[in-house]
Amino acid sequence: MDVVKNKQNFSTSTSSIIKQLTNDNTDITYVPYSSELQLPGIMSLIENDLSEPYSIYTYRYFINNWPNLCFMAMDQGTCIGVIICKLDRHRDALRGYIAMLAVKKEYRKRKIGTTLVKIVINAMKLQNADEIVLETEYTNLGALSLYHNLGFIRDKRLYRYYLNGVDAFRLKLFCKGEIPIVEESQRVTGEKANG
Repeated sequence: MDVVKNKQNFSTSTSSIIKQLTNDNTDITYVPYSSELQLPGIMSLIENDLSEPYSIYTYRYFINNWPNLCFMAMDQGTCIGVIICKLDRHRDALRGYIAMLAVKKEYRKRKIGTTLVKIVINAMKLQNADEIVLETEYTNLGALSLYHNLGFIRDKRLYRYYLNGVDAFRLKLFCKGEIPIVEESQRVTGEKANG
């Protein structure tokens, strides 16, 4: 009974986070993963936008185990952005991991990727994540800038990490004791994130 109640509370909290972070972007909607029927759109988007090939088993590993950490940006029923993550124990920490983030090229520079990352950071913080990590190509200046602006730091360089031989940076965000991520307009007006 408590597990069901906790899932409902998390779902309600996630919905309010999405609403808070996306209230000014009316043409794009952000939705949590809810059905295997969404998988072909997700896979198509990621296959077109990321350099690494993933099998259907990789997608299912993340989505089936952590469906509450997969969110999509939709434009009139079409998936135009997606973030896929997990949250589990790593040594003595509860570590979030951003496995995949992709936004269709024609939709970039509209803060869709930033919004997806903010949604998932807040979702992981609701589940008491200690830190969040990811890898990105060291040449991907757009991704490095996006994550840097959200407080991620470069943890280490991973040489020839990707199949194409390109190096990666592991980026890390420490979650404990930090101020929740809020919209820029809230920072300017001085409103507190907690009310």
